[in-house]
Amino acid sequence: MAVDRTGSGDERGHAVPGTTISDMLGTIGTGAYLVDARSCVVAVNAEGERSLGRAAAELVGQDAHDLLHRNARGETFPRTQCRMRPAFMAGRPLHQTAAEWFERGDGSLLPVSWTIVPCGWGERDTTLVLFTPRDDPAALAGQPSDDGTLNELERLALLAEVTTQLTSTLSVDEALQRLLSLVLPRLADWAVIDLINEHGEVWRNTVAHVENGTLTHHRGLEGPMTPVSPASQMPLSRALRGVASTITEPRVYEGSLDTGIAVEQHRLFETTNMHSAAIAPIRGLRDVLGALTLGRAERPEKFSAADLALVEDITRRAGLALDNARLYQRQRKVAETMQRYLLPQLPRVEGLDMTARYLPAPDASHVGGDWYDAFPLTDHATALAIGDVSGHDLDAAAGMAQVRNVLRAYAWSQKEPPSRVVERVDRAVLSITDVPMATLVYGTVALRDDGAWELEWTNAGHPPPLLITREGVTRYLAGGNGMLLGTGTHPPRADTSDVLPPGSTLLLYTDGLIESPRHSIDDGLERLRRQAAALVHHPLEVFTDELLSRVRPAENDDDIALLALRLGTRP
Repeated sequence: MAVDRTGSGDERGHAVPGTTISDMLGTIGTGAYLVDARSCVVAVNAEGERSLGRAAAELVGQDAHDLLHRNARGETFPRTQCRMRPAFMAGRPLHQTAAEWFERGDGSLLPVSWTIVPCGWGERDTTLVLFTPRDDPAALAGQPSDDGTLNELERLALLAEVTTQLTSTLSVDEALQRLLSLVLPRLADWAVIDLINEHGEVWRNTVAHVENGTLTHHRGLEGPMTPVSPASQMPLSRALRGVASTITEPRVYEGSLDTGIAVEQHRLFETTNMHSAAIAPIRGLRDVLGALTLGRAERPEKFSAADLALVEDITRRAGLALDNARLYQRQRKVAETMQRYLLPQLPRVEGLDMTARYLPAPDASHVGGDWYDAFPLTDHATALAIGDVSGHDLDAAAGMAQVRNVLRAYAWSQKEPPSRVVERVDRAVLSITDVPMATLVYGTVALRDDGAWELEWTNAGHPPPLLITREGVTRYLAGGNGMLLGTGTHPPRADTSDVLPPGSTLLLYTDGLIESPRHSIDDGLERLRRQAAALVHHPLEVFTDELLSRVRPAENDDDIALLALRLGTRP
């Protein structure tokens, strides 16, 4: 394989980080190449190079139709006559058994059967092309055999689909749903997935079959199972221990049953009327993650040894995908827990209703440096802060904690206006922290003698706070602007003050809420303003959650911190 790009996707359907095109194509035992939306070859496997008599360097970057596709006389033909093109454009798989020809590197024609499988790799819309020489003795006819099993090319196509579909999601639930859609009803009438969690507990996650073209779950058969017995020789217990795959039938689970798992299997066969089942362990890199059971009830043919080998190939791929997804979710949970631990509890202040939210970045490695803070000062004012330390890693999270602690120390000990406090923080950032650069809005809010709330603030390169009156009138607080922290220039900073109307809502937020590669920051600010105005009549908690739901960009790859206040009067 001459081309080896690493996937860098997320849980919305792109390639899993660390998985390469080489990894994917290397598992396929027939000729295969990957094309992009323009039909240009992205990668080819070693078997594809051998069959086509062309090195990867001759194929990658070339238009596959122009380079390879020929008619029976060896002539090129218009793209509009290509049988692959409609499936490319519709994004659907297609199996072609009629005569087709590819041109080899020496100019000779190679008669082939082919299958195409849409798949997403990284940010691309790509399609996998599998081809088998028609004069190859290993290539079987295009129609299913008499016993209803899949032919060789169909098996390879299914395994390719399993690989591309399962390695392009970081969600366990999504991976399992895709697995079901791939095996039902193609291989079986029923599919059962049993999973083992990190505590060794077994859960019957899925019992499903296709009913009138719709995937239907049998919830009454799903749920917790008894522990796996180390001594049981029943097929499912052996699979859950990773001992062996098995073809089984109802009579195996009749008579004396040695474990609770065997009892559940007996109930499964009785309820579903399965007459034949193939059971294979789902193995991760280190542990057995569960087992897949495929059962046949409506179709008369029993599972064969070839079917069981195919199911084992499927579960091997499923195990790696589930391992990746579980690792991702564990990393994400640890990162999110650490970030939330570093963020403060909000103080209780009479006359002020406060709430805050933190949303981690979609990528588990993006811990982020977004933060908020609110704390009482000695002069009965309340300090408010929102900031963003540059970077998306553990260093950014640690830097966020450093900046917040420095700000708290200066704000508490130095009875100075916000601008002077931030000037001190700016100098400290270079001298006593590891923070490269950061943005910050810092202000104080206090109740005046006339019963009105006054906000005094300064802004170090951060998006401006948004004020929404209870009547829905909005404006951005654009004063007090200055350079971000960490530049080393230490410019003088300005303060701005404003009286906040009773019942108004003040919103401080980080740029992940308004930035998107699909629109400008001005568009993001306008969207935030309009949605905030429409929601301001809701209670503050509802206002905040709905605002995040409506405004957060769908393609956002940054974390978000948000601090919201609603102002009243002290009794």
